[in-house]
Amino acid sequence: MAQVSPSVHKALKHQRIETPSWGYGNSGTRFKTFAAPGAARNVWEKLEDAALIHRLSGIAPSVALHIPWDWVEDWEQLNAYAQEQGIQIGAINPNLFQDEEYRLGSIAHPDPKVRSKAIRHILECIEIMQVTGSRDLSLWFADGTNYAGQDDLRSRKQRVREGLEQVYAALPEGKRMLLEYKFFEPAFYFTDVFDWGAALLYCQALGEKAQVLVDLGHHAQATNIEAIVAFLLDEGKLGGFHFNARRYADDDLIVGSTHPFELFCIYTELVAAEHSSDPRAAHTARNVAYMIDQSHNIEPKLEAMLQSVLNCQEAYAKALLVDYPALRQAQQHGDVLEAHRILLEAFKTDVRPLLAEVREEMGVPPDPIRALRQGEYLSQRIQRRGTPSGASGYPT
Repeated sequence: MAQVSPSVHKALKHQRIETPSWGYGNSGTRFKTFAAPGAARNVWEKLEDAALIHRLSGIAPSVALHIPWDWVEDWEQLNAYAQEQGIQIGAINPNLFQDEEYRLGSIAHPDPKVRSKAIRHILECIEIMQVTGSRDLSLWFADGTNYAGQDDLRSRKQRVREGLEQVYAALPEGKRMLLEYKFFEPAFYFTDVFDWGAALLYCQALGEKAQVLVDLGHHAQATNIEAIVAFLLDEGKLGGFHFNARRYADDDLIVGSTHPFELFCIYTELVAAEHSSDPRAAHTARNVAYMIDQSHNIEPKLEAMLQSVLNCQEAYAKALLVDYPALRQAQQHGDVLEAHRILLEAFKTDVRPLLAEVREEMGVPPDPIRALRQGEYLSQRIQRRGTPSGASGYPT
C-alpha cells in the first residue's frame, strides 16, 4: 500500500476499545448457554482475560462491569487488581431486567415501590463508579409492554423522565449517563426508550452529562445507523457505542462480521467529525466511548473478543485513509460516483500490513490472533478453570 501519514500511525496507537466482562464468561441466547472450556467463572478471571486481550491488541485497556453480575464486597480491591493487570474498570452497567419485580418494568413500572428499587440500584452503581474511577454509567432498560391497553403510554413516559432526572441529579461532576435505546425485545408492543429520537429527547432535557448510546444491534432492518451517528454528533449527544453485529435482530454477533461496510461508514462519520471545524462535533467525537457488547455463545471466548477488537481496529484504519478533502470537493460539486469511489477506495484497501507495522511499533504481536492460537493462554485457563457450567453474567 502507499506511504501512510505518521498521523495515521499516531491515531491507531491511541485507539481505545472497551471490552465487556460478560463476554468472557459463559453467556448465551434465550435458548441455551453452551459451557466453554476455560471460560471465566467470576469477575477476577474476567479481568484477567480482559488484560490478556489488551496485551495482545494494545488497544483494549478497560473493561465494562455489569452489576450485580460482577458484584464484589471490596471495590477498591477489585480496582487495584485491575490496575495490577494493566487495565482499568470502565463503564458500569446496572441490571434492571432480571429481578422478578421487573416483570412490568423498572423505572417505568406502575408500582412506585418497584421504581424506587430500580433507582436505588442505579444510585448504588454510581457509588461504585466513584470508587473505581469509572466515567460512564451505561443504562439500558427492558421496560415496555406486550399488549395494547396494558399500561398508559404517556404515564410511562413521565415515569421514565422522573426516574432519569433522579439519577442525573446524583451524577457527580466528570461522570456521564449513557442512555441506550432498543426498538423491541423483550417488550413486543411498546418499548419505553424505543429509538434514538426518544433517547435524544430525554438526554437533551436532562443536560450535558446525559448522552445517547448506540447499540448496533438495536435497529430495524435497513436502518441507516451511520446517519444516526452523524445526527447525534452534530447535536453533541453521541456518548458511546455498543459494538456488535446482527443479521436479523439483536443477534449480538461479532462486530463487523455481517456488515463490515456499515462499520466502516460509521467510523468515517466519527473521523470526519473529530477533524471538523465544528468544535461541538469535534469535542463529542473525541469523547465517544467505544465498547463491545456481544454474546459469544458458540465461539471461543478469548478469540471472539480479540476478533471483535481487531475488526474495530481495521474499520478505523480504513476510515483514517479516506481522502476527506477530495471527498468534500466531490460532494460540493455533486459528483455522486466520485464521492462514492473515494469511500470505496479506502474501504477496499488492505490495511493488514499497516496494522502489523503499528502493532510492532506498540510492542504487541503483529498478528494477535495467531499469537493467541499459538500461545498456551487457553490451555492454561482450561487447566486452572476447567469447563464452568451455567451462565456467567448474561441472561439465558
